[in-house]
Formats: sequence, structure tokens, C-alpha cells
Amino acid sequence: MKLIYLLLAVVQLAPVISFAQTNSSKANPAQVKTVNGILEGTTEVSGIRSFKGIPFAKPPVGNLRWREPQPAENWNGVRKADRFGNNAMQKRIFSDMIFRSAGMSEDCLYLNVWTPAKSSTEKLPVLVYFFGGGFVAGDGSEARYDGESMAKKGIVTLTVNYRLGVFGFLAHPELTKESPNHASGNYGLMDQNAALRWVQQNIAAFGGDPKRVTIAGESAGSISVFAQMASPLSKNLISGAIGESGAMINPTAAPVSLAEGEKRGIAFAEKANATSLAALRAMSANDLLDAASKPDAFKTGATVDGYFLPKLPVAIFAAGEQAHVPLLAGWNSTEVGYQSLMGNDAPTPENYSSKIKQLFPEHVDEVLKLYPAKTEDEVIRSATALASDRFIVYSTWKWLDLHSKTSGKPTYRYIFSKPKPPVVNAPENTSPGSTVKPAVMTGAPHAFEIEYAMGNLATNKVYAWTPEDYKISATMLQYFADFVKTGNPNGAGLPKWNSISGNNVSYMNIGIQTKQEKEQNRGRYLFLDQVYSK
Repeated sequence: MKLIYLLLAVVQLAPVISFAQTNSSKANPAQVKTVNGILEGTTEVSGIRSFKGIPFAKPPVGNLRWREPQPAENWNGVRKADRFGNNAMQKRIFSDMIFRSAGMSEDCLYLNVWTPAKSSTEKLPVLVYFFGGGFVAGDGSEARYDGESMAKKGIVTLTVNYRLGVFGFLAHPELTKESPNHASGNYGLMDQNAALRWVQQNIAAFGGDPKRVTIAGESAGSISVFAQMASPLSKNLISGAIGESGAMINPTAAPVSLAEGEKRGIAFAEKANATSLAALRAMSANDLLDAASKPDAFKTGATVDGYFLPKLPVAIFAAGEQAHVPLLAGWNSTEVGYQSLMGNDAPTPENYSSKIKQLFPEHVDEVLKLYPAKTEDEVIRSATALASDRFIVYSTWKWLDLHSKTSGKPTYRYIFSKPKPPVVNAPENTSPGSTVKPAVMTGAPHAFEIEYAMGNLATNKVYAWTPEDYKISATMLQYFADFVKTGNPNGAGLPKWNSISGNNVSYMNIGIQTKQEKEQNRGRYLFLDQVYSK
């Protein structure tokens, strides 16, 4: 009888146990099963689930330093994903970079996910964002890249870490020899590709659609987007692309030949007193970083390695061999100030003309016509324009021009023009001994659009944001979100944005009065195209 009562009790409790197990699962919705194991993230007040510090490759340390990223290892049990992973090895170069990372380490290949999905069946569009910083600084934990605002628009949003500087871009004959692909350099770019492959394997578990993946980035991140579109390893992993200021086109971070990259690698190894690959790998990460950070010790840049980049990426775009996906890209109205061109010289017409003769000895009259300078005010405007064009505007223009002609896909161009509001909390000065006066900025400087585009103004405490700033941010965020969802930035309540059509180019001026405008400076870009295409 006791046995019968015991069995009856078990039968009666079975639904309760089942219900408790179901409730337990529902009580912890921040758990997701990936190919490597179960992750447990956090749920924000907004309802967005976030998963931080997810390893997407093995730590690139020891013998894996300067190797293609290897698949991440599996783990048992539940892995907490409630804090950011390590940031890549780097010096503190930019005062506006504030990390929330666990620390600095070679063990840096982590990504972060923000998802609005309640289940794995929703198939939401995906945005993968690459941070900027000249390939020598930056981290996916920076608050300006935070994915929560974009996730609130119905998009699974990721930020991705990748190796920087000498850790991410060293080429060397011994590395080429040991590589199964007979290539070296481009490790940071291959890290990004590994993250995109991770997305293909895992993003459905977060409610994302692996067939609807848009990549985006600013500065070095934008240059990375360009490179991923060009690479045969990545071009079939994406459905759209967003570039904010920059493409890997001369004079902006153009890659060198593998032979030139190896030559630079040998020269660096000699300066570091480590003349073999074994000696370089035996150096501590800090010692290696210090050695590479000395003046003229190592120049960070990609190589045409025959693997990730089979040829110059500009040639890949010219031949129409890039990813044939919709592209939205642009630049800021004042990428750099006039002093980037003039240095400490006063902005007089005489000083400006002298500078033009130095830079363009064979084209002085043509440059002065395209960038006129009869008064000091005109010098400031033209020197700012020429400095910005040479720095990053021309390369971005060339990217858009080529893609609009060879991809057969819609291509959208913007200029972000909102000037900075007043400063209320000045950032740390990274150059206390500098004698150079602050550059005069009459428009939007380099990198200033990031918080607007990602909906993260409130994370930046430096500026006195106004309702106008938040309105502009809402517009830019919506344009980007619509593009991620449909490949077209147009949507209800937004000024109409036409794609580029032949030489009849219009662009969206995103700023105090967001509106579509006709291209006005094509002559400048065509001139620079002749100069930099030689």
C-alpha cells in the first residue's frame, strides 16, 4: 500500500514538477544555447536582452599569435555573459575612447549581442558593428557603440573586437611560410571575418536571421566594412553595408603588397631585437606593444596577401567582384580642421598657396581653382575641405562611386553636418605639451556622428546635448535602422533619400535641417581621383 501511495504522489506531483521546470525556463529568458555552449546574459530595463563578452575564437596567444583565428572552444554548464571581455592590446591614443572592458589582453576576441527577440524563431535583421580607431585603438565595449537603441528598433545588434596594431597586422616571411594560405598580415580583418562566420552559426539562437546581416563601422570600422565587402572570404556572409567615413583606398589606409608588408615586418623585428618569429612570439604582449609603439617602429596596415585580399580592394570594386549588396555610406562635413593642412602657419592666402605648391607642384592652378583662397576665411574653408578630402572624404567618395557603377545595387550617400554643442565636461588632454592651437571646426568633425547614428547621445557626458541634437539622432538612427531592415533608408516621416544614379548624385545632408541635396564638389573628387589613381 505504501508503494501505491508513493506512486500516486509521484503521478500527482509530475505536472507540478513539469510546470516548475517550465517556469524556471521562463524565469531565466536570458539563456541562449550557442554551438559552443549555453550563455546567460542580462535583461535591460527596456526589455532588450544583452550578452556580453562572448568568445568567437580561441585566444590568439602563444603559438596562435599571428595566426588565423581558430574556432572557439566549447564550455560545460552555463557561461555568464553579463560583462564585456578584454579589449585588444593598445596604447591610450584617443581621449574620447572610454572602455567598459574587463581589461587589456591579447585574449581579446569577444563580441557582444543586444537582441529584442523573445524567441529564436523571430528571424530579425542583424547589424554587426566594427569600431574605429585607426586599427591601433578602440573596443566594442565603448558606450557610443552600445547596441540597445538599435535593438529597440527591432534589430539584433553586435559589436565585435579584433586584433590591433602589430598584433593584428604584422606580415613576415616566416609567418607567410607557416601559413596554410601562404599569407601573412590582416589578422585583425580575419578576426572580423571569424565573427561574421560565428554570426552565421549562432545568430538564429538570438532571434536573428543569418541571411539578413548588415555590417557597419566608423573610420577604421568603415575601412573594415569596405575590406570585408571586397574579400572573397566575407562577401557572401552579408546582405548590406554601412560605412561612416573611410575606405581602404589610397591615400586612406591603402594596403601594401605582401612583399612590402614582409619587408616592414623584418624591419620591425630588427628594431625589436627579435630577428626570428620564435623570438617575436617569445616577447610578452606588453613588451611587443612597447616596441611597436616607438616612433617609426611599426606602421599598421593591411596587405594584399593573396588570401583575404587577392588583389587591391579598389580593383575588386572596379571589376564588380565585391559583395553585391545595398550600401549606405558618407562622411562628416569637417572631418579635420584646416590646421591638418596648414600646421602652425597662419591661414593667409600666401601661406596657403605655398602649401599647395609643396603638395601639388604640377597642379597648383587647378587646386587653387577647386579650393580657392583669396581671403583668410576662404583659406580656412578651402584648407579644411582639402585636408578632409585627402584624409578620408575622397576614399569614401570613391567607394560609393565604384559601388554604384559595378554592383547593380542601391547606393546611398550622406554628409553629416551637425556641429558640436558646447562642452560641459572636457575630456582629458592627451597632448599637454602641444603648441598647436585647437583646430577651428565649423561643422561636424571626424567620428562625431557615431552617437547620433547609434542613438547613444545620452552616453556621452562631454557635451550639452539639446532637443535639436536628440531630434537629429532620432532621424539618423531611423535611417540606419530602416536600411538594416530593408536595404533602403527611406521610411515614414523621414525626408526622401534617393540612391545614386550615374553621375546625377544627390546625398542626404543630416544635420540641423536634414534634407536631400545635389552633389556640388564632384570636380574636387575627380581631380583627386586622377592624383591618387596613378
